[in-house]
Amino acid sequence: MTQEILLRPLQESDIDDEYLSWFKNEDGHLDYFTGSGRVFTREMIIEDFRKGASEKRWFYYLIESDSGDKIGNVKIGPIDTVNKTSDLVCLVGNRDFLGKGVASKAIAMANKIAFEKYDIRRLQGGMFEGNVGSIKAYTRAGWFIEARMKGFYWINGVSEDRVCVACLNPRYFPDAVECCEEK
Repeated sequence: MTQEILLRPLQESDIDDEYLSWFKNEDGHLDYFTGSGRVFTREMIIEDFRKGASEKRWFYYLIESDSGDKIGNVKIGPIDTVNKTSDLVCLVGNRDFLGKGVASKAIAMANKIAFEKYDIRRLQGGMFEGNVGSIKAYTRAGWFIEARMKGFYWINGVSEDRVCVACLNPRYFPDAVECCEEK
């Protein structure tokens, strides 16, 4: 059974110590979150949040449980306003909620927000082939595997494929009605 969750626009006041703790990689949870292995600082996170809000090119949403626990976030963007496309990245930062269906539910909810609020035609993203949990979360939220980029990532001297996923707005792709709903 999946956890009941809510998505709401992230506010700068939400970026507290608990939120920032999600970006510490002491347990290896973020190994798949960034291909560059970068370290996230408070300043970097707040600056990115502010820049997205001021430029209106990317937007963060807080994932909360129905009892008010902070779970993670979803980032819609950067949005290409000319082509009406966007990335959509989901992070379950609160490790207590891993493996409970939260990511797929949050992604499905964010699909609707991206399509209805921001008029996005197409969402896309990519992940390490070894990140099976992420691939499952997106495909359970109505995304499909669109491509595989052979040897895209170079990790500790070993190449790993990038799995590219996408979700199409049925308003623009009427034949894709099955896309983008939680399964």
